[in-house]
Amino acid sequence: MYKNLKVTVVIPAAGSGTRMKNNMNKLLIEIDQESIMEKTLNAFENHKLIDAVILVTKNNDIVKIGKTFSKVKKIVSGGESRQDSVSSGIDSIEETEGIVLIHDAARPFVTEELINRVIEKTFLKKACIPAVRMKDTVKRIDGEVVAETLVRDELISVQTPQGFLLSIMKKAVFQKDILRVTDDSSLVEALGIPVYVVEGDYENIKITTVEDLARSKELKGMNQMKIGIGYDVHKLVEERELILGGVKIDYERGLLGHSDADVLLHAIMDAILGAIGKGDIGKVFPDTDDSYKGISSLILLEKVKKIIENEGYNISNIDAVVIAQKPKIAPYVPEMIKNIARVLSIDESLVNIKGTTTEKLGFEGRGEGISSQAIVMVDKK
Repeated sequence: MYKNLKVTVVIPAAGSGTRMKNNMNKLLIEIDQESIMEKTLNAFENHKLIDAVILVTKNNDIVKIGKTFSKVKKIVSGGESRQDSVSSGIDSIEETEGIVLIHDAARPFVTEELINRVIEKTFLKKACIPAVRMKDTVKRIDGEVVAETLVRDELISVQTPQGFLLSIMKKAVFQKDILRVTDDSSLVEALGIPVYVVEGDYENIKITTVEDLARSKELKGMNQMKIGIGYDVHKLVEERELILGGVKIDYERGLLGHSDADVLLHAIMDAILGAIGKGDIGKVFPDTDDSYKGISSLILLEKVKKIIENEGYNISNIDAVVIAQKPKIAPYVPEMIKNIARVLSIDESLVNIKGTTTEKLGFEGRGEGISSQAIVMVDKK
């Protein structure tokens, strides 16, 4: 209950989705291994202020999905138009008091914060819509000729969920036979009741066309990107081979460590593990484990690859730097990149390796050791 008012959501999902240019209902298309319908229902299922959801549909597959959600209290048969479906959903609500939200089934990225804003403003003002400012100049046309340039600052793009006191919406839907509209608030406006606006969300897009679907996947990718940073340092000593990026470097000293002490690969592995929240190589490959003594870091990198795959992530790109006064690593960089890309099964263009000195400052400048830093970006599969 919100301030002792029950909050019910009506979700019209009876459309055919024909503008998606395929034979599949767009609400059944999967984004990140979850259908659009499931993502939309989950947004309200997991919201603590939502008491009940009424799903309006004619699709048997959507009916099956709806039955798996505990807050879906009713599944109502949809009408010929969205307006008819909304009317059926409102008519099925037995209560006369409360708040009703009406939300497009094809807006799966609605956030908890947006739902909160709509509910609060509806409670205070009786009728509310979320909207975003227009970014483009909008013109009214007459055929192929511009008739008028509209004032952009006075225009908004309306979204859902739209919120109303239930008693108001029950009156508003009676106009369905005499007033055909494209959004629910227009029916309320026709009653002479003020409709208030709250800030919407540019990512709360409605998936209608193939282009919208591509945009939704782009948003999903943006939301699933993670970045990790890695750092490692090893001491230079006599009678050790110098291995960097899995490449044997021609130098009189090598790096001291439990494994092959490949400081570059260690930094990269730390960055990968950090991006997916799996700690660092000291945690995953402890130096107290003799099975890792003297092991090639390329083998450890392959193990890290399996970890990231099990977590469902891909590597987007790697940028790493080796910090050493000597030796110069530039001649070896192409082979390093080839090794890293091969083990991680990514394109070589996604791996960038560079070397730098410290102008003889610090332990690297004095030739006492070599350090490496890496940044890795990953994204959800």
